[in-house]
Amino acid sequence: MPKTLRKPDLQKLALALPKIAPLPTAPAPSLFDSADKVADDTLLKVREDLGECTRCKLHKHRHTIVFGDGSPKAELVFVGEGPGADEDAQGLPFVGRAGKLLTQMIEAMGLQRKDVYICNVVKCRPPENRTPEDDEVGTCSPFLFRQLDVIAPKVIVCLGAVAAKTLLKTNRGISQFRGQWLDYRSSKLMATYHPAYLLRNPNAKGEVWKDLQKVMALLGLHAKKGKPA
Repeated sequence: MPKTLRKPDLQKLALALPKIAPLPTAPAPSLFDSADKVADDTLLKVREDLGECTRCKLHKHRHTIVFGDGSPKAELVFVGEGPGADEDAQGLPFVGRAGKLLTQMIEAMGLQRKDVYICNVVKCRPPENRTPEDDEVGTCSPFLFRQLDVIAPKVIVCLGAVAAKTLLKTNRGISQFRGQWLDYRSSKLMATYHPAYLLRNPNAKGEVWKDLQKVMALLGLHAKKGKPA
């Protein structure tokens, strides 16, 4: 019959066994990894997922998908409605007449276009620049949401009713909340009039400038050129 080991003998045996080294762990991410590269790669992934999109009927008439433009680490993002003819031709948002006015607005805030990020709710031009339809917005807006999640800006400025209603998920008219601070996830949101509206109604420029001054105050910006023309 085998001899039963007493407790002191078990303790001696445990001490005599060789120590087992712990399993190796993966190294922690380097503090020197580029945050900009990570953000760029993530926006690129969103663009790759969008692909040569045919998810809604807008693709039938487009020349170019207009994804977005600007800094992936921008504190300020401008969201418009959809591309126009110039944007469809060049593949960049806000480069036509309304885009030139937006550029003037950005510069009046003390920034350059490269300092902000600019995109639209839908990425393909609606025929004859009509308002995007609900199914088109519903199909395309998830890519906008992902763009905003990647950038995580401090402030989002919605240019026009389509952008504001899409992000706020409301049917209220923009005049009911224009110029008021609202929340979108972790960002502050300001809705104001679209530059194309200002081209048709130049008297409203003063109202938009007041909205942008609120944005400047929150971001600590100082005007360089005063009120945009």
